Amino acid sequence: MDRGLKWNGMAGERNFYIDPSRCIGCNACVQACAECETHAGVPMIHLETVMRGDSVQTTPVICMHCLEPACAMVCPADAIKRTDDGVVQSSLKPRCIGCTNCVYACPFGVPKYDAKIDQMMKCDMCYDRTSAGKKPMCATVCPSQALFFGTPEEIAEQRGGTPVNTFVFGGRTIQTKVFLMMPKGTHKLEVRSDIQIRKSDLAASARTN
Repeated sequence: MDRGLKWNGMAGERNFYIDPSRCIGCNACVQACAECETHAGVPMIHLETVMRGDSVQTTPVICMHCLEPACAMVCPADAIKRTDDGVVQSSLKPRCIGCTNCVYACPFGVPKYDAKIDQMMKCDMCYDRTSAGKKPMCATVCPSQALFFGTPEEIAEQRGGTPVNTFVFGGRTIQTKVFLMMPKGTHKLEVRSDIQIRKSDLAASARTN
């Protein structure tokens, strides 16, 4: 059975890739996610607008499935489990106490608290599908392939960028199961809190780069 992904992106193994530059904001991924049998009617992913006010560019937000998930580490009820093959599951209903620690701890802003059921819910990479070798629902329907589930060979053949799964937040390095497509030659994405970025800086960069 194809158990899906490997942390080091080994040849032949299928991985999950996000390419924000390809997102067209159609919401097909959100609708498809809501059709998953394990959480029918409730999408576990959403779209975010990049540089709201200056652009209409959107990007899909799915769980990055961290090697050391902060959401699970701060859960006082041990409600968030990580499978042997690296998928961080949504909270277990019998255990989740609705404290929202996970919501604040996630550096990617993924977990969402649903007050109606008093539980945290998030993307689990369609584990019922990916654990059986199938594509996640969102990647199956994405018309622009902003969400892509395939091998390193396929992504290298089709894309000009570099898949990155190393992120630095405030000096802490986080590795993820999901890869983000970045400009060619990029090895990591660092988010620094000590640098103030103005909209004019970003606009100037876009004109000159």
